[in-house]
Amino acid sequence: MGKKVLTMQDISCYGQCSITAALPIISVWGYETAILPSAILSTHTSGFKNFTVHDLSNEIPKIINHWKAEGIKYDAFYVGYLGEISHVDLVIQIKNELLNKDGFFVLDPVMGDDGKLYPAFNDDYVKAIRKLIKEADIILPNLTEACFLTGIEYKEEYDESYIKNVINKLLELGAKKIALTGIAYEKEMTGVVIYDENGYQHFTHKRINKSYHGTGDVYASTFLGAYLSNNDLLKSAKIAAKFVVKAIENTLDDPNHNYSVKFEPLLADFVKENR
Repeated sequence: MGKKVLTMQDISCYGQCSITAALPIISVWGYETAILPSAILSTHTSGFKNFTVHDLSNEIPKIINHWKAEGIKYDAFYVGYLGEISHVDLVIQIKNELLNKDGFFVLDPVMGDDGKLYPAFNDDYVKAIRKLIKEADIILPNLTEACFLTGIEYKEEYDESYIKNVINKLLELGAKKIALTGIAYEKEMTGVVIYDENGYQHFTHKRINKSYHGTGDVYASTFLGAYLSNNDLLKSAKIAAKFVVKAIENTLDDPNHNYSVKFEPLLADFVKENR
């Protein structure tokens, strides 16, 4: 029987991010993927003007109740951008009522980058997301998000002891397994710090000095597909980082495609090579 994945985040109808990245990526790994949209946007919010937003908060409880009535359960639950504090309790409800006994919950606590929260968020939102840290089996924050969640001052330049302190504070909040992204101690490289039952592990990969919206969503979705396939945190994190680098490289020569990465042409072959 095939595994079923539920992802809860927004739908940006145009922009290759959130659900429109998660659905194809996880599906190509071979897993049935259901969606629970938190909101519908005409485009994502980076680089577009006058985008439309329709909040779906009122629909989510109805969808949950329908699934419960139908006896629908999931083997993995992946949460990305939520946007509303009220969604946090709904996430906990889904985890408790719709996740199979041996299922797991992956949280990408999307809220900021480069030391700043995204404009839609504030300290109250951070406090609400903090409640989900102890609920999740795996969290995938970047350094900005980890610092806001722990209350540690964000630094652009840091050493290993600083990063270990951030991870230790996440563990104190109830985190179990952590993949802390965008971490490197050399300017030419970036990487990921892993914490699981094997302790701390760190790997580096090429840094590309060009940023695109949605790469975090591509990373988290690829991570989940890989993790479902091999259940190894370090290997899955490496596979996800490798795919993001390839997707960025595939986009660099197209100056008209500056709103996200062109991951689709690479996806099928990449999954075949990395199963």
